[in-house]
Amino acid sequence: MPNKRVRVTCIGAVLVLSLTACTKSGDSSSSAPSSTPPVASATSASATPAATPSTQPSASPAPSSQPPAVPARTTAALTKALLALADLPAGFSLEDDNGDGGPDVTVSSKDPRCAKLVAYSNADNPAGSKASAGQSYSGGTQGPFIDESLDAMGSSAAVQSLQQSFKKAIRSCRTMTLSIPGEGRSPISVREVSAPQAGESPVAVRFLATGGPLEGLEVTMVTTGIGDVVLAITVVAGLPEDIDGATTAAAEKATTILKTARTGT
Repeated sequence: MPNKRVRVTCIGAVLVLSLTACTKSGDSSSSAPSSTPPVASATSASATPAATPSTQPSASPAPSSQPPAVPARTTAALTKALLALADLPAGFSLEDDNGDGGPDVTVSSKDPRCAKLVAYSNADNPAGSKASAGQSYSGGTQGPFIDESLDAMGSSAAVQSLQQSFKKAIRSCRTMTLSIPGEGRSPISVREVSAPQAGESPVAVRFLATGGPLEGLEVTMVTTGIGDVVLAITVVAGLPEDIDGATTAAAEKATTILKTARTGT
C-alpha cells in the first residue's frame, strides 16, 4: 500500500452528487385556481327568485394563503454551518481548500448500469444546487481525512429526491475505474453500507480500490438531508467511529445553524 497520501478533497467534491440531475423539480403543490364556478353557486341561484336582491354583504377578500417568503440560502450561511476546528477531536487540522490542492480525480465505467453514478461522481456540485460550501479536515499524516460539503437544493423535496436517486445509482453499479493523474488507474468496487443515523434519509457508500497502483484505497461517503440542504461527508483512512462521529457532529451543527438562519431566531 502506498505511503503517499492520495488527496481526496476532490474525491469528496466528485462524489458530492450532482444527484439532482435526476431530481424532478415539478412541484405542483400550488395548483392554479379553477376557473369553473362552484356547483353550490348555481344551485343557490336557481332556488332564489331572480327578482329578490341579495341582502348578504359582499364578502371581504380572503387573506392570502401563501406562506411568507423565507430568505434564500447563501454560501456565507452554509459556511457558518460547516464543522469548525473546535467541533473536532484534538489532532485535527483544517486543509487549505483553495481549489488547486490536488489533481482532477475522475471515475469511469463501461457498464451502462453505472452511467448515472459515473455522471454524478464526476460533477463538482449537485445539479440544481443554489449555494454550496465545503471544507476538508486532516487527522494527521495517517488520517483520517474528512471532506464535508453542504448544498442548498431549494426544498426538502429536492433533497429527498436526490437521496433516493443516489441510493438507486449505488445499487445499480458494482465496479468503476478511479483515475488520479500522477497516481494511476485502479478498479474500485461500489458497495452500499449502513449509514449513520443522522439527518434525514441518510445514504452511505464505500468505494474500495481492488487492484492497480491505488489498491487498498478506501473511501466512504455519507449523504443526508438537513431540511432543504444536503450534507455530504467523505472519509478516507477512517474507522467506523470516525465516519459515525464526523457525520453526527456535522448533521447536528448544520441542523442547529441552518434552522436558526432560516427562522431568524
